[in-house]
Amino acid sequence: MELRRVFDILPYQLQNYPQEDCLAAKTNKQWKKQSTQEVIDAVNLFSLGLLQAGIKKEDRIAIVSMNRPEWLICDHGIQQVGAVSVPMYPTITVDDYKYIFRDAEVRLIFVSDKSLYKKVVAATADIEGIQGIYTFEPVPEAKHWSEIWAQANLADVATLEPVKASVDPQDLLTIIYTSGTTGNPKGVMLTHNNLISNCLSARPYVPVNHNHRALSFLPLCHIYERMLTAVYMQFGVSIYFAESMEAIGDNLKEVKPHIFATVPRLLEKVYDKIVSKGKDLTGVKKSLFFWAIELGLKYDNQNRSAFYNMQLALANKLIFSKWREALGGNVICIASGGAALQPRLARVFWAGQIRVMEGYGLTETSPIIAFNRHNPDENVIGTVGPAIDNVEIKIAEDGEILTRSASVMKGYYKRPELTAEVIDADGWFHTGDIGEFVQGKYLKITDRKKEMFKTSGGKYIAPQPIENKLKESVLIEQAMIVGESQKFASALIVPSYPDLKEWCKQNNISYTTDAEMVKLKEVRDVYRQEIVKFNKDLAQWEQIKKFEVLPQVWSIESGEMTPKLSLKRKIISQNNRSVIDGFYK
Repeated sequence: MELRRVFDILPYQLQNYPQEDCLAAKTNKQWKKQSTQEVIDAVNLFSLGLLQAGIKKEDRIAIVSMNRPEWLICDHGIQQVGAVSVPMYPTITVDDYKYIFRDAEVRLIFVSDKSLYKKVVAATADIEGIQGIYTFEPVPEAKHWSEIWAQANLADVATLEPVKASVDPQDLLTIIYTSGTTGNPKGVMLTHNNLISNCLSARPYVPVNHNHRALSFLPLCHIYERMLTAVYMQFGVSIYFAESMEAIGDNLKEVKPHIFATVPRLLEKVYDKIVSKGKDLTGVKKSLFFWAIELGLKYDNQNRSAFYNMQLALANKLIFSKWREALGGNVICIASGGAALQPRLARVFWAGQIRVMEGYGLTETSPIIAFNRHNPDENVIGTVGPAIDNVEIKIAEDGEILTRSASVMKGYYKRPELTAEVIDADGWFHTGDIGEFVQGKYLKITDRKKEMFKTSGGKYIAPQPIENKLKESVLIEQAMIVGESQKFASALIVPSYPDLKEWCKQNNISYTTDAEMVKLKEVRDVYRQEIVKFNKDLAQWEQIKKFEVLPQVWSIESGEMTPKLSLKRKIISQNNRSVIDGFYK
């Protein structure tokens, strides 16, 4: 059968790769598996229930939940009746929920648990038109989502067919609100064809099949995990949902996945944890461990000598094999996206036979524009790879990355003027990212267009690469470079407090509170040393002349980070205005 709409994927899987564990999640400490047919039956019942509840084509329905089978069943059920899903992060504020519910004019809301139910009830207190709020988990005072299909009967499934047939590939599939770094969230309108075209264009380069398993833990409300989930389903890959972010380590060992998607920060934490354990080794074991690390940091996909390969084979047998075991022992590849991956991490993981495929895209492009291939010969570390099939990329005169394809969004919901700003008359979407091509076809992202700033000396500074470099230090969790229209660049530094505590312990410094420790001379000195080390790799005008170590971690709750964990630079600058002013007095 032909894949035209996203909800065609499950019948396609049933026809080609029926699975006993199409979806799986833990219930009462046991993995509960649902077959392809069972998932299809659940989706159909849910669709029938929505029709009985009076849901019509183009009605908006919100999903607020962490990853679980109910999320996908709910989403596909919504699609089949031609309604539009509005997925949201479970971590955003009540005010954000309120804005999105009102802007999208949602009719129904599905949430996972009691805490989110209370949050959503508070957000909807003064909003009219919401027909009901349902929970996936039993909550005493709430309607359970099973009430939607309580009266539905699979014997009536034939009545769904004309409704499904009325859904066109160009119809709206979803509205995803991107929380940008300034202003209210924007609703990105994606059609069925947007997502399906992206899946089909990426499919030839995904090295898994119906014999494999995926572990899912990046939020499904983000287009990256959602699109990859659709790809998994096309291939018949079984999808196991992690219990929580904290349980990923255990779930990797239980599920033994062949593929999973992640953001670079998680890989950084995995690497730092491994290195921390290496430091506890003694004698020959410790020497071998750090020999392997140093060898890995020199890895190059496309240029290695026979002698290097011989050493690497030994390092893999003695050291890196244990890394692979920690990831379950079966990982074929890791799909990395959402932010820039530090080249040193890519090198070490590739050296350890853990192939990290770094890619690039935006919600507005459904999302993938380019990614590095599983084949080492088409994977250039430090880039985000070549364009995927049927996607055009060009670099504008000012360095901005432009792209054109069937995956580019329909537009921003209720924001035609904003849509016109980013999609030009020729259909090119302006990404807002600055980039260049390496070796003629490998795209390299150098910065965000709006985040670059100019010093008073007329020199441009791209803050992101410097910030990413600083975060290579185990002692630095977050960093922001400032200095627009000033003589030099400065840095706001947020420590990795668990690692700072460990450093204090190793240096016989009594740890009191975070606020007190960042003022301590010894602590400030170690951060000064870290900055001096990184300054050596920067151009003179980029070097950090002054810095401040902050006592509070930036978070979504504080309004200083987006749900994707991007910096809200304007808010952070406002909150630290006196500190920044002090740099330049």
